[in-house]
This record gives sequence, C-alpha cells and structure tokens, in this order.
Amino acid sequence: MLSKTDVAAIRTEYKMGQLSEGEVAADAIEQFQAWFDQALEKQVMEPNAMTLSTVSASGRPSSRIVLLKQVNESGFGFYTNYQSQKGQELADNPYAALLFFWPELQRQVRVSGRTMKMLPELSDAYFQSRPKASQIGAIVSPQSQEIVDRNVLDVPLAAMEERYKDVSSLPRPAHWGGYWLVPESIEFWQGRSGRLHDRLRYSKQGNNWKITRLAP
Repeated sequence: MLSKTDVAAIRTEYKMGQLSEGEVAADAIEQFQAWFDQALEKQVMEPNAMTLSTVSASGRPSSRIVLLKQVNESGFGFYTNYQSQKGQELADNPYAALLFFWPELQRQVRVSGRTMKMLPELSDAYFQSRPKASQIGAIVSPQSQEIVDRNVLDVPLAAMEERYKDVSSLPRPAHWGGYWLVPESIEFWQGRSGRLHDRLRYSKQGNNWKITRLAP
C-alpha cells in the first residue's frame, strides 16, 4: 500500500500537445468527434468510457463509468436500467455531467447538461444490436438493488438461457433504455507542462457555441 508520502510524490509531466482557439472547430460536437477519432487512432483503452455524475433529490452526488454509444446533434447517448440508482436520480434531477479521460493523449473532455430519455424505438434498436448474453443480463439484474448473494443473478440467468436457447434475440424490457445528455457546456482540456494546462470551454448560445479560455 502506498503511504501518504508516496502518493504525494507521484508526478506526471504533460508535454504531448497544446490547444488553441485557432485550431478548434466552431461546433463543440464536431470538435469532440475530432478528438474521439484521434483517441480511436491512438488505440486508447475504452475511448468511449466516461464518468457519469448524477445528483440525488437530497443533493448527494454519485459517479460511475458508463459507455458512450451515440454522439450527434441530439447529444451524448448512453443506455442503462431506468430503475438503477442513476436512473432514479435522473428522474429526480435531470441535470448531469460526463467526463472522458484519455491519458494516452493527456486529454480530458467535460460535458454538462440536461438528460432526457431516448425515443423507445432508438432504445429498441440498440437493445437488438447487443449480444444475447447482454440482453439477458439486462433483464435479470435488479441493478443497484441489494441482493443476498450471486445466486439471485445466476439462477434466473441459467433459467433464461435455457428458456431462450433457440431464440437469437429478446425484446427490450421496459425498465431498460437510453438517455441523451443534451450538452450546455463542453470543456476540452489538454495537458501542458508546469500544470499550465489548456482549457477551452464551449457554452451553448442558442444554436451556436461560444468558446472561452479558462485558467488551469
């Protein structure tokens, strides 16, 4: 186990790139797509992994890793169990934040905005594209609920695998589906030496984006 002294001594110098107003796209989604494509090219591990932060009705924040599955003018799309902790918190407070961290590129992207459920047909289409094992898993797991032991999952899993062994795909359960996070702010962060990082924030202004620089 690292001691407090060992943790404090950890240092990483950022020298891989820079970020200037003259180099970025005028549209934040276009800029995100450019960075995401570069993350794919550099074979970043799980480039679509993102931290999703939500806030409960009592004002307590919580965070977890989810996977980005769509990004376009509608926003950033992800899927989950609507009855999970995050689903319940989004029902109480639709505002949320996303964080992408690509250490191989020394970059972060922070996104904040309001969430909304996807249209059922979009959730249906994505659910049908999932592997059968993932479909069954989404059905049998009472996500975020306390369970006595692993058998609560394994027993119904085995039963469903047997029941649907001759079926290639299952219908989407009503408690599972997608969300859009419609961005109001997107910040692009590029590590620089001496901790003087580059930070450009896009703020939505009607149909356009305003770009401002933030101090590191």
